[in-house]
Amino acid sequence: MSDPKAAQTDVLLVGAGIMSATLGALLRLVEPNWTITLIERLDGAAAESSGPWHNAGTGHAGLCELNYTPQRTDGSIDISKAIQVNEQFQVTRQFWAYAVENRLLPDVRSFLNPIPHVSFVKGEANIDYLKRRHDALAGNPLFASMEFIADDDEFARRLPLMATGRSDSDPIALAWAQDGTDVDFGALSRQLIGYTAQGGMTTLFGHEVRDLRKESDGSWTVAIVNRRTEGKRKVNAKFVFIGAGGGAVPLLQKSGIREAKGYGGFPVGGAFLRTDRRALTAAHRAKVYTLPSAGAPPMAGTHLDNRVINSKSWLVFGPFAGWSPKFLKQGKITDLPRSVRPNNLAPMVTAGLKQVPLVRYLIGQLLQSEARRVQELREFVPSAVDSDWKIDIAGQRVQVIRRANGKGGVLDFGTTVLSAADGSIAGLLGASPGASTAVPAMLDVMERCFGDRYKSWSPKLKEIVPSLGTELSGQPALFEEVWSWGTKVLKLDRPASGVSAAAAIG
Repeated sequence: MSDPKAAQTDVLLVGAGIMSATLGALLRLVEPNWTITLIERLDGAAAESSGPWHNAGTGHAGLCELNYTPQRTDGSIDISKAIQVNEQFQVTRQFWAYAVENRLLPDVRSFLNPIPHVSFVKGEANIDYLKRRHDALAGNPLFASMEFIADDDEFARRLPLMATGRSDSDPIALAWAQDGTDVDFGALSRQLIGYTAQGGMTTLFGHEVRDLRKESDGSWTVAIVNRRTEGKRKVNAKFVFIGAGGGAVPLLQKSGIREAKGYGGFPVGGAFLRTDRRALTAAHRAKVYTLPSAGAPPMAGTHLDNRVINSKSWLVFGPFAGWSPKFLKQGKITDLPRSVRPNNLAPMVTAGLKQVPLVRYLIGQLLQSEARRVQELREFVPSAVDSDWKIDIAGQRVQVIRRANGKGGVLDFGTTVLSAADGSIAGLLGASPGASTAVPAMLDVMERCFGDRYKSWSPKLKEIVPSLGTELSGQPALFEEVWSWGTKVLKLDRPASGVSAAAAIG
């Protein structure tokens, strides 16, 4: 039986980032009478990984991220991951459109703006790869509008900041996707949490989950501490979701669920150079990604991004990797060592032994001076002036380490949902493309953990996400219908916030 002194709630959300915000809003839509409680250790929503300065703000759709389209040994391009990520983003985009249309999200421009997504390469071999990548993707309805550009004059017209002062003799090429997006996941999270709170959700900021215990009736009693007063309380929940970023690893371990055994985490920090100088932001209206440097992990390709935060344009370049044993930016240096358990020691050790190149890369990144970082920026912006750019420390990412049959342990660079067999608890681990795929990830949680109710929710969920259960890449007419609807409702057919129509390039 549950603790009679504990407060009762149907759903307990741990962490006030984009995942909990999305799940809370979805559950409120399908079960308006359920009680929901949100626990956040910091004093505001989206103050960790979901904050706008703690991530690149890319609406990840596989449009420009070259690590999603590797070259096979026979020279062909594997586009399966890009299609998968794009399909997931289409689900997220439809939910946002529904939420804006139904006033769950009252201010779309505060979190979403249209920004072209662009892949940029230099050298004949890389141009050949980019052309074959474009040709492989362009036959899919989700990527049909993508352009391949290998003309210097067109490059200069579309990306004047990157063209100015460029004397490099290497040929260059672009793959240009006009319909990309820039997302402020912090503003989005706050609006979603606001909607759910208006429906009666209890929110406890400045409170930290210290422990959780499974009760005989299948519920969870969660021990919570007020970080300001050290006051203690308990909450009993029928269902617990742990969406606490890097903090999800130790909490899932404390839960003791079998499904979390063998899992560990490897924290990776990040930093970006940024500027708000108007002459620079006006000359670059795109998110431009390139290939990772030699020895860098697949997700480490640098990019120069136009960002819109609080209606103001910024340019952000990076990421530059950092390292700390903390699992959260505002975590503790004991996070990593305390996460090592007998059940995950072997996977963590074997995964670590395989990641010597990653460790070497991280050491090199940590030793970089700010002048060296600006020098890397000049690969994108030849005319960059040191004093125009300032370093910004981004959020911590905890990459998943898991057991793998025949491989001991592997380091994953994606997103993983873990849930108990009885559906009473679930959590999300990992990083990119995470936030952009929050809606399909949380629908997955709902289907796994509420299997007895999910079927009855399906009509409402189909209203929220019209293509739910359908691969849009195989249904071009349906894709065009939901795409056009979403573009109009989300105001993605208009220039980005603070950008005049004359300044919009494409």
